[in-house]
Amino acid sequence: MNRYLSIFFLFLLLIRGIPSLADGNDTIRETSQDTTQLNKKRLTAVLVTQGTLYTASMTGLYFLWYADYPQSSFHFFDDNNEWMQMDKIGHATAAYYISRIGYASYRWTGMDRKKAIWYGGLLGFAFMTNIEIFDGFSEEWGFSTGDFIANTAGCFLFIGQELGWKEQRFLLKYSFHQTIYPSYNPDLLGSNLIQEMLKDYNGMTFWLSGNISSFLPKKSKFPKWINVAFGYSAEGMTGANTNNTQGIPETTRYRQWYLSMDVDLTRIKTKSKVLKGIFSVVNFIKIPFPALEYNSLGQFKFHPLYF
Repeated sequence: MNRYLSIFFLFLLLIRGIPSLADGNDTIRETSQDTTQLNKKRLTAVLVTQGTLYTASMTGLYFLWYADYPQSSFHFFDDNNEWMQMDKIGHATAAYYISRIGYASYRWTGMDRKKAIWYGGLLGFAFMTNIEIFDGFSEEWGFSTGDFIANTAGCFLFIGQELGWKEQRFLLKYSFHQTIYPSYNPDLLGSNLIQEMLKDYNGMTFWLSGNISSFLPKKSKFPKWINVAFGYSAEGMTGANTNNTQGIPETTRYRQWYLSMDVDLTRIKTKSKVLKGIFSVVNFIKIPFPALEYNSLGQFKFHPLYF
């Protein structure tokens, strides 16, 4: 069950409520002084918005995912072998973007840059850790150390780049295409497109998208918006650990690695605030491009256009 992806997409849907991102001004690449004067009214608005989003999302999460399952004493659960670790990368991706959103909102208030970096990262860490605590008290799941490590890694991917480079040269991204596997197990993998986008790991690919121009001399004329992307996915999964479920055809589970190009939409120059806002919101999606695949079956495949 992809609770973290549900929360991730909720944040993206509500992101227009954060002025710094809604205007396309996420301040991820600093163009002004590192410190500005703190605007207390803006800070109050951000804290109230975050508190409201937190309360609403956690309440919704509880009734959607936990209310129908019995509670238990706090316990741990080892799910590191589930879904061929696709869920762990998903955790890192969600934590990374919540950290970015937090940072952008704090910078919009005029908060000192370094404070905003750490507070933004702490927001992502705290939010995702709360989900793990919910799991820890649910008899159906348990506190996952693997998830906790993945959440922490996602937060520090943001923090480390911002402290070291004052920009995000590497982005975590998501892409999706429909597969045949939900038809075998719709309760677990989804019964419609929206559910499949949240549940079917077979159709998901998570990407590490690196900006090329960031590593070139400043005078370079290489397009600043072109990225190279490295993807990871897995296929053949109709269950978390195995496919040995009664009534479901046996399929081969295997891993896939991809090499492709990508676009960092936030680096495209435009004077339109509307476009800047759209680019900031949808930039978590990997742009479809040709891709070279290598998989654990020992096969190389070329995809003319990969989603």
